[in-house]
Amino acid sequence: MATSEPIVVLTGLSNDALLSLRLQIDAEMITRGLTLNVGQLGEILALNHFNTTPGLPKLIDAPRGAKNVDALSRDGDRYSIKTALKAKKTGTVYPDNKSPDKQLLEYMLIVLLTPDYRLQKIFRLSWDAFMRARAWDKRMNAWYVPISATKLALAEKIL
Repeated sequence: MATSEPIVVLTGLSNDALLSLRLQIDAEMITRGLTLNVGQLGEILALNHFNTTPGLPKLIDAPRGAKNVDALSRDGDRYSIKTALKAKKTGTVYPDNKSPDKQLLEYMLIVLLTPDYRLQKIFRLSWDAFMRARAWDKRMNAWYVPISATKLALAEKIL
């Protein structure tokens, strides 16, 4: 996401002008298919990293509506991609209603972003590592992974 274009100085803009600029930028980003949605941005960055890094599997977007799965490898491995900007835990993985410990994915990617939305780190948890790292979110009725040194130590550091 690095750019060589000049940075726009915003400090001289009125609040109204700044809000108007934000709306224009949001509309243009939608037109171009760009996003500042943290989860979607993390997925884009993770797929790009995997697809341009020798030795890593090539990933494609999972079909829309696929439960808990965001990407697929050419070998059929299912990846859930969870992105964190300031969060202390990942997004949720919903268990199977009939079999709570049913394997839902082969890997979870935890994508950490810098405060300026750049790719900082990627961790890959196998299903077994996810099972050891997971915690239960009572409110969401689903699993998540705390973003802590202890839990990330269970993962393979990709970046």
